[in-house]
Amino acid sequence: MPSTPSMPSTPSTPSTPLRRRAAAGTTGALALTALLVVGPAPTASAADPDTHLTSIAAVKDVDYATWRRDVAAVVAEARPYVEERSEDAGREKQAIVLDIDNSSLETDFHPFWELPTPAIPEVRDLVDDAHARGVDVFFVTARPGILHSLTDWNLKQAGYPVDGLYVRSLPDLFAEVGAYKTAKRAEIEAKGYTIIANIGNNTTDIVGGHAERAFKLPDYGGKLS
Repeated sequence: MPSTPSMPSTPSTPSTPLRRRAAAGTTGALALTALLVVGPAPTASAADPDTHLTSIAAVKDVDYATWRRDVAAVVAEARPYVEERSEDAGREKQAIVLDIDNSSLETDFHPFWELPTPAIPEVRDLVDDAHARGVDVFFVTARPGILHSLTDWNLKQAGYPVDGLYVRSLPDLFAEVGAYKTAKRAEIEAKGYTIIANIGNNTTDIVGGHAERAFKLPDYGGKLS
């Protein structure tokens, strides 16, 4: 069984990238909350059908095709391990833990007013295959609790199996994101699960252990939330 990768210790004071990620997550949460209040904006016109051109990622000069190619490379690395490890999933309670924004859903590449936000196809296929083998699927996100129902709905509409969804409660909003996510993985383990893979696009998604293997998707130096 592969050993747990060593991870750097969590700093007591969040660094600038961590603060920027928290701010980006809060901005996204506020945008989604506004959607619930004021309703959706008009969809893209026929003259501008490619919504990726109007996305947050495009504003930050992150190319969609390049991102998809880079994500696919990480998934290709993870797939043989997940397939082998989950071959006898019935003998133990196995789980995969995923971050959501730009790790499971194409959040920054899709206008926030157009719901549901689509799945990242390569990640969804990996998860679906593991779930079919008996692996449970948990999502641990920095989104606030007010978005729990909307997030659960979006994940299921995008085709993901959802065996558990963790969002930040009010006290969690004041905690360092990496420490919060580590604690939630520990909670999953306390339920008797072995977390065979932890997938996220930011260091805060995967630090702290409590997973046999961690796979980091691209965030291009913090450009993606």
